[in-house]
Amino acid sequence: MNTALSWIKAYVPDLQCTDQEYMDAMTLTGTKVEGYERRDKNLEKIVVGRIESIERHPDADKLVVCQVNIGSEVIQIVTGAPNVEVGQKVPVVLDGGRVAGGHDGSPLPEGGIPIKAGKLRGVPSAGMMCSIEELGSDRNFYPEAPENGIYVFPDNVEVGADAVELLGLHDTVFEYEITSNRVDCYSLLGIAREVAATFKVPFVPPVIRETGNGEDVHSYISVEVQDPDLCPRYTARVVKNVKIAPSPEWMRRRLAASGIRPINNLVDITNYVMVELGQPMHAYDLSTIAGKKIVVKRATDGDTFVTLDGQTRNLDSGMLMICDGEKPVGLAGIMGGENSMITDQVDTVLFEAATFNGPNIRRSAKRAGLRTDASGIFEKGLDPRNAEVAINRACQLIEELGCGEVVGGIVDVKEPLAELRVLPFRPDKYNALLGTDISEEDMIAIFEKIELVYDVSARTLTIPSFRQDLVGQADLAEEVARFYGYDKIPTTLPGGNALGGLPHKLRVEAKARDIAEYCGFSQAYVYSFESPKVFDKLLIPADSPLRKTVTISNPLGEDFSIMRTLSLNGILTCLSTNFNRRNTNVRLYELGNVYIPKSVPVTDYPDERMQFTLGFYGDGDFFTMKGVVEEFLDSVGLNEKRTYTADGSLPFLHPGRQAVITYRGERIGFLGELHPEVCDNYDIGDRTYIAVLDMPAVVPFTSFDHRYEGIARFPAVTRDLSMVVPKTVTAGQIEDVIAQRGGKILEECRLFDIYEGAQILTGYKSMAYKLTFRAKDRTLEDADITGAMKKILNGLESLGIELRS
Repeated sequence: MNTALSWIKAYVPDLQCTDQEYMDAMTLTGTKVEGYERRDKNLEKIVVGRIESIERHPDADKLVVCQVNIGSEVIQIVTGAPNVEVGQKVPVVLDGGRVAGGHDGSPLPEGGIPIKAGKLRGVPSAGMMCSIEELGSDRNFYPEAPENGIYVFPDNVEVGADAVELLGLHDTVFEYEITSNRVDCYSLLGIAREVAATFKVPFVPPVIRETGNGEDVHSYISVEVQDPDLCPRYTARVVKNVKIAPSPEWMRRRLAASGIRPINNLVDITNYVMVELGQPMHAYDLSTIAGKKIVVKRATDGDTFVTLDGQTRNLDSGMLMICDGEKPVGLAGIMGGENSMITDQVDTVLFEAATFNGPNIRRSAKRAGLRTDASGIFEKGLDPRNAEVAINRACQLIEELGCGEVVGGIVDVKEPLAELRVLPFRPDKYNALLGTDISEEDMIAIFEKIELVYDVSARTLTIPSFRQDLVGQADLAEEVARFYGYDKIPTTLPGGNALGGLPHKLRVEAKARDIAEYCGFSQAYVYSFESPKVFDKLLIPADSPLRKTVTISNPLGEDFSIMRTLSLNGILTCLSTNFNRRNTNVRLYELGNVYIPKSVPVTDYPDERMQFTLGFYGDGDFFTMKGVVEEFLDSVGLNEKRTYTADGSLPFLHPGRQAVITYRGERIGFLGELHPEVCDNYDIGDRTYIAVLDMPAVVPFTSFDHRYEGIARFPAVTRDLSMVVPKTVTAGQIEDVIAQRGGKILEECRLFDIYEGAQILTGYKSMAYKLTFRAKDRTLEDADITGAMKKILNGLESLGIELRS
C-alpha cells in the first residue's frame, strides 16, 4: 500500500510533521511504514519559462537558440527539442539546478544530474528546458506530455512559478506494510484515520452527498444473486450521457502519486474510489448487457472466458461470475470481460460495487492465473457497508466532473447486514493487560479518535463495521497501547505468585557449578568455622585485615573458633587429603560464604560474601585455570575485556605467577599458582593452582540476554604478526594496543606462538599473533588492511617491539 502525503493532508489538513517524523510515529502506532521517497528528491531550481523567440543555431541543423523569460530575466537556452514554439510555457532548469532523469527516461546515478550554464556548439546556454522524463516521470502518469519533446504547461500558469509544484511533484510517497486483518488500511481514508489518531489532529473525510436525477435505476437494470454465500452484497447504479475525457489535473496527480496511470475520467474515477475507500469497482457498457439484467452465479466446469486483457481463462464451478441475461461479462472480484469493456463511444455505463467472499476470490484468482489489484483487496474480506458508500462516491464524482448524468436510485441486493459489534468497556482489564495506569478519560478519547462509539450509560463500545479486527478485550487493549504509546508503557514484572525459575543470583551460581563440573571439577563441602592458625599456614601478615574475624562465642574447639574471611583453607585441605591418599589430577570447587566483619569487636552482622573457589593439582598449569575462569565469565555475559594484572601482593600465591582479575575497573577475583611454602604447609607435593571469584562483585555485571548477530556475510582477511618483544612487555599490553589501533574491522587477535631461546636476544622473547579483520557491511580492500596494520605497528613500536625478520 502506497499513499501520497498530499492526498493524506486533504483529509488531515492540520498535519504538520517531517517525512521521518511521519514514518516513525505511524510505525510506532502500528501502521508500519516500510520507507518513503520524495518525488522531487532530484529536482532543483526548476521554474516556468515562456519562450519569447526562436532562432536557428548557426553551427547545428538540429539545434535552436531560444530566448526564455523566467520572470526575473530573459535567458538564452540552446535546445534540440522538436516541439518548441514561441509563446509556450515550459519547465526550465536554471544554472546550478538538477534533473531526475534522462530525456529518454534512462536512469541516472543517485542524486540526479546537475545542470550548469555552458556552451552548445559555441553558443552560450544558461539552462535547460525539460521533458517529463527529465522531471522523473513519464507519459503513463502525465498523458498530456508530448511523446517526444519538452513538457508544455497550460497558458494560464504564471511565468517564474515553481514548475515542480505545478506538476504536483513536491510530495512524498510512503510505502506501508499492512497486515491482512487491517483491511480498512488498504484505503487512503483508513490510513488518514490512523494518521489523525496518531498525531491527535482532526480527521476530515469527504462528504458524500446524494446524487441522481428523477429517474429510477430499476428501469435500466435488475440484479439477481444466485450464490449469496459468495456475494453477500451487490450494488449497481447507472450513468447516462457519458462524456469520455481526460480527468482533471488534481485527480491525475493523486493517482500518479499512488502509482496508478491516469487513463480517462471514467476509469480514473473507479481507480480513485478504490484507492480512497478501498472498494474495488467495475464499470460496464450498459448497451452490452443483454436483457438489462445482471446475474451473479457460479461458473460451469469447463467453460472459458476472455478477460479484459484479451486472455482466455478456464473456469470451474468454484469461480463466481458476473453474467448478463445471456453470457458472462466479468470474473467476479478479479477482472471484467472483453465483451463488456468501456470504449470511447460508450453512452450509458453500469457501475458495480460488491462484496465477495474473500477466500473464494483468492482461490479463483490462483486457479485463473490472474491476480489483480482488485482481487488482492477482495481476498482480505471487505466490509459490506462500504459497497454502497463507494458507489455513491463514484456517482458524486461523475456529477462533479461533468462526466455524465446519474440516474436516481440504487440497485442493492444483499443478505441481512450483521449488527455492529458491541463490546463492554473494561478499563481495568486493559490496564492489567498492559501494566499501565491509563485513565478512563484518556482511553475514551483514544477510542473516539478511531471512531469507536462509547455509550456512557451502558459502558459499552460500538465497533464500526470497517474495524473487523476488533473482536475482544485484548484487541481493545492493543488500541489503547498503540495510541497511548508503546514507549510510554513502563517495564514491569508479570503478576502472580508462582512465576517459577531461579532468582538471577542463584542462576549465576548454578552456572558456576555447571561450568566447574563441565571442566572436570568436583564440588567440595567445607566448614565456615576455622582455626586462627590458618592465617599462618597461608602466610597472611600479622597486620592483614583478613585476620580481623568474627569469633565464635561457644566454639567446638580452637580449630573451629572463628568465621573464615578467606575461602582457601577448605579447598587446600581437601586437595591435601586427596594428594596424601595418592589421588592424581584432582580438581575441586566450592561455592561458599566468607564473613567479613564490619568492625571489631563485632557489633553488627558481618558482610557475607559468596566465593566461587577453584583448585587443582596434576595435569594443567596457570593458563588451564585461567581458561576455566574465562569459560565461566563468558557464560554469564561478561563479554567485555577482562584484565589480568600481575600482582605479587597475595602472600599465599607464587609471587611471579599470580594475577588479579578486574572487569570495568572493578576487582572481581584472583588466580595463580600456590606459593611453594604454602604447598609444604598443606603437605601437597605438586604444583597447585587456585582461583577465587567474588560473586557479589561478579553478579552485577552478569546477563543471560544473548544477542544473535547472524553468520558473517563478508569474508575475513587474516594477517600473521611475528615480533621480537622485550620480556618486560606483557601479552595484555600488546593486545590492548592491537585492539585500540585495529579499529572496528578487527574481529579477533589470537596469540599462537611464544618462544625464548638461543635465536632470540637476551632479555627478549618472540611472540606471534594471528589478526583477523572483517567488515559487517562490505568486503575489505587491501587499503583497509594496510591502514589498520600500519596503525598497529606504530603503536607496537612505542613498546619497543620490532617485527621479526
